[in-house]
Amino acid sequence: MISFHLAGLAALSHGGTSGALGSFLHPFVTMLVITDPVGSIPMFLALTEHHSTIQRRRAARQASVVAAGVILGFALFGQAIMAVMGIGLPALRTAGGLLLALVALELLDPSGKGTASPTTGNNVAMVPLGTPLLAGPGAIATTMYYMESARGIQEVAVVLAALAAVALVILATLSFAPAIGRLLGPNGVSVLTRIAGLLVVAIAVQMVTGGVQGLVAGA
Repeated sequence: MISFHLAGLAALSHGGTSGALGSFLHPFVTMLVITDPVGSIPMFLALTEHHSTIQRRRAARQASVVAAGVILGFALFGQAIMAVMGIGLPALRTAGGLLLALVALELLDPSGKGTASPTTGNNVAMVPLGTPLLAGPGAIATTMYYMESARGIQEVAVVLAALAAVALVILATLSFAPAIGRLLGPNGVSVLTRIAGLLVVAIAVQMVTGGVQGLVAGA
């Protein structure tokens, strides 16, 4: 499978858990960190400020469905697109790492996440909440990487199950966003967002390192 070899994540897939459980937890934890549903709470609350409780719940469902659709769509058809365009796994890994680095910078300095104003005339649950906030370039590239690295139907099914579980966590987080926001407070959300940013930086560095090594080896 994949080896980002983060200290914590590696323990999940290298001896810390059984094979199937590790194969599930590794993409689940990684994608959960990248999509960062808790860090999206400030923007969700800002964009739905004038919504009723029912409208907010509807927006949470729509954003989750859009994010899941984009991620699963690339999970199922991303490899075919890569094959047509002649893109190899090392190149994907390098590009995904660079994109994740950009995501990490936004998480470490999330000044724009909670200050966006509602966009008139658009369904904010789809854009920008569903994509690109939740299902952004980093999440898409990482999803395609996991699917490309999966071997056999069983591993593919495990990765898809992990992605579906992430979608459920996103739905639950956005559905209870008002309560979570009140519980954590602005400082709590900010701290969690920055911790996620640090984890994404580590993932990005390992992806770029592995991608460059693959490109050099294949040259």
